[in-house]
Amino acid sequence: MWSLETLGRVRLSKYFYMREFLYSEIGNMHQLQNIPDIPDLAIERGTALCTELLDPLEETFGRVAVRSGYRSSTLNRFGNENRLNCARNDYPLECHIWDLPDVEIAGASIVIPWFADHYEKGRDWRDLAYWLHDHLPFAEAWFFPKLCAFNLSWRPTTPRRIDSYIAPKGTLVKANAEPEEPLVLRKKRYADFPPFRGQRVR
Repeated sequence: MWSLETLGRVRLSKYFYMREFLYSEIGNMHQLQNIPDIPDLAIERGTALCTELLDPLEETFGRVAVRSGYRSSTLNRFGNENRLNCARNDYPLECHIWDLPDVEIAGASIVIPWFADHYEKGRDWRDLAYWLHDHLPFAEAWFFPKLCAFNLSWRPTTPRRIDSYIAPKGTLVKANAEPEEPLVLRKKRYADFPPFRGQRVR
């Protein structure tokens, strides 16, 4: 039997604890709890998200800021029904509900301050998007205009689909497909990025 205090102290990876993924502005504003229905499943998938994707980002770029992490199905449904920027619970790319038994996914909306500083000076969001594609085994990434925040999701499979609400809007890289921009040009985009620290995609 989990207590909320104990759950929040669970260490998911080298850099991340469960507590920072449980914070919810929607929950706080509307007095809704944001607690997993199946804590063990949320921890298992959150651990994979953090160790495989977020830890390498933190080691490469420094601090990774979590804007929105785990959402309970009840909280996410409320957010969707009230137009609070939550996808519907049965949307195939909804990544915030980590403990749906039949949907193996965990994701978070994050900001990389190091890149946000460059983005605010006019840097192309695709520089970071292509870096992600070429270095990390993620499932999907969605980019947003404010701070170049993006949803990054883990699944057991790694289709590495990239979409964006930043111009040029739409799908940048289709699932399980190579980008149209060749690798030699992609590497030029992020040549000045910090050295990668982590396990590269195969």
